[in-house]
Amino acid sequence: MGIDDIITKNISGWMVGDAPCSDIVISSRIRLARNIEGFPFPVALTEDKAQEVLDSVRGAVSKITTDSEEYSFIKMTEVSPLERFVLVEKHLISPQHAEDPTGKGIAINQDQVMSVMVNEEDHLRIQCILPGLNFDEAWTKASATDDALENSLDIAFGEKIGYLTACPTNVGTGLRASAMLHLPALVMTNQINKVLGVLPQLGLAVRGMYGEGSEAYGNLFQISNQVTLGKTEDDILANLSAVTKQIVEKENEARKALLSQATEQLEDRVWRAIGILKNARLITGQEALALLSNVRIGLDLGILKHIPSELFNELLVITSPAHLQYFTGHEMLPIERDKVRAETIRSRLG
Repeated sequence: MGIDDIITKNISGWMVGDAPCSDIVISSRIRLARNIEGFPFPVALTEDKAQEVLDSVRGAVSKITTDSEEYSFIKMTEVSPLERFVLVEKHLISPQHAEDPTGKGIAINQDQVMSVMVNEEDHLRIQCILPGLNFDEAWTKASATDDALENSLDIAFGEKIGYLTACPTNVGTGLRASAMLHLPALVMTNQINKVLGVLPQLGLAVRGMYGEGSEAYGNLFQISNQVTLGKTEDDILANLSAVTKQIVEKENEARKALLSQATEQLEDRVWRAIGILKNARLITGQEALALLSNVRIGLDLGILKHIPSELFNELLVITSPAHLQYFTGHEMLPIERDKVRAETIRSRLG
């Protein structure tokens, strides 16, 4: 499986599937930070040492038999800038990993739920992303891949503090877990700040759909643990899972309130959104996310029918700037992207 196969596959494994709370929890992600003993952290690696790390990880990845499928290993220098940002939009790599390809690599499995970034902030960033509220399965898959890599690599680990990482907040388990939540009703009822504002006190961070430094558009919010030192993996996942379930409950309560107390306003918002999306000739990325969010809640509440809910996840990805430019074969000005984005949405909504 080459880079073209990875990019042209519109549907990644995390976009589809019958998973718990999938009407509100878009995806669950587990990310493990690991480093190889005897090498400086990536920020201090020479070109030769970075290549040594790449070669070591490539060899280790080739031996993985997790899920009985092979991983594709790709050096980032062999991937164009546009292709790298397509991988970001598919949530397979981080924006930071796409910026400078020197000495970096990526391993991706066939259904694109598992990826291993090489020489990002740490030598290894092992990631599993699954649909819905699914931390247990994501942890099982990520941990199995971690174990498989440790069979071939000497991972830096201290008996007292755990896994050694480039950022102090990752020291310990090296585990960052996150949930991507669609919370339109909490936004519409002006409860979002109240609900999410308490999360830092619970050791959780709130970000946009591309993680640290990104804005929360389309009523999409990513919540994740902030600290790993002094906590076990079970502690981290139990805390995040419990808080996520509470937020899901609050969102469901807000949705019921909208249905019973503001039915016509809600239906008008949903039908206006689908009308614009099916007829617009120009649409910006931010407007598309807002309108798609309204369509998705309309589907979840039964206001709209005969549109598959996974289409929402697909459109989140394929209407992003890099995807639009990749599939048209050339770079485009914003106004051109707005035109192609509108055409893409009209086509997919039928």
